[in-house]
Amino acid sequence: MAKQTTIFSLTKLQKQDLEQLARSRTISKRESQRAQIILHYAGGLSKLEISRRLQLHRSRVIDWIERFREKGIDGLEELPGRGRPEEYSAAQKQRIVDMVCKKPPKGLGRWTVRTLASELKIDKDKVHRVLEEHDLHPHRLRTFNFSPDPRFEEKLLEVVGLYMAPPENAVVLCVDEKSQIQALDRTQPGLPLKPGRCGTFTHDYQRNGTTTLFAALHVLEGRVIGQCYSRHRHQEFLKFLRRLDAEFPGEVTLHLILDNYGTHGHERVRRWLAKHPRFVLHFIPTSASWLNLVERWFAELSQKAVRRGAFRSVKELQRAIQEFMTAWNANPSPFVWTASVEKILEKFARCQHRLEQIQPGCTKLKRKIKCVVI
Repeated sequence: MAKQTTIFSLTKLQKQDLEQLARSRTISKRESQRAQIILHYAGGLSKLEISRRLQLHRSRVIDWIERFREKGIDGLEELPGRGRPEEYSAAQKQRIVDMVCKKPPKGLGRWTVRTLASELKIDKDKVHRVLEEHDLHPHRLRTFNFSPDPRFEEKLLEVVGLYMAPPENAVVLCVDEKSQIQALDRTQPGLPLKPGRCGTFTHDYQRNGTTTLFAALHVLEGRVIGQCYSRHRHQEFLKFLRRLDAEFPGEVTLHLILDNYGTHGHERVRRWLAKHPRFVLHFIPTSASWLNLVERWFAELSQKAVRRGAFRSVKELQRAIQEFMTAWNANPSPFVWTASVEKILEKFARCQHRLEQIQPGCTKLKRKIKCVVI
């Protein structure tokens, strides 16, 4: 491999910037190649060797090296006026943007590149480029939810306060139930993962029953206490409270963050709590399950233990859930809450303002309606 004779050195900052450009996946391949040319040349490769390695003509390699000598990293930018001229004017592009932001034709749930191209009588590749240019993605959808709870801000402050400043000599637990977990068995054995092929399983399945998981997430430690039951009633909730009572012996105060499900406020539950004053319940606002951190752990359970499994019985499903909890608790990872009350309420205000623009008066139909984008 031939070495260059001319010394070509880079400053530390130039090298860092060029390496970042060479690794970037958000810029074009041509821009990345220009950075690689300079790095290879500074590393001692000849211009001929660089052209062979990057599959570029030697004259292109020489041009970019000379431009870098003259202007530095700024010299690697595309010259104005280069490339194929635009075929669509600003007005034509705006027509595409306006169309995709409107409701799709009757019978369609959303716009696609092809339906837009058909509606506007233009090439679909042009539509795709305009959508990418304006960061428009009609195939994506973000969800949001309303909380009509009149005490929303009060409950929000209470729960977020427990996350961000937990009381001393107390334990904060996020409690909830994941009901109707199905024991699904595949009709045929799947194929394992191997190089060049992902794992497989059949799209059809056989239902073998359901179970309900009662779980409590220790906010500071990330540890999970859980128990599976066949039903989802106040009797099972009382059993789980007794389990927590035994799990944390002594007089330590237990702060439980949970939702407004009917079993949590059952008369027998209230009587039991009155006899065990160290249990302090904090209810999240109505329709605000995102505020309970144990929901995040339920997502881990579904993705890593349940969704891809094949269970011939409820017992097999319960065993898999227990094994996942055991593995999780061997090296627990706490979920850290970072959003302040101020940021959440600020997002609510923006969302409410946008909804008022779409449908005036829609957020005034209910008292203190709030929304959150997930």
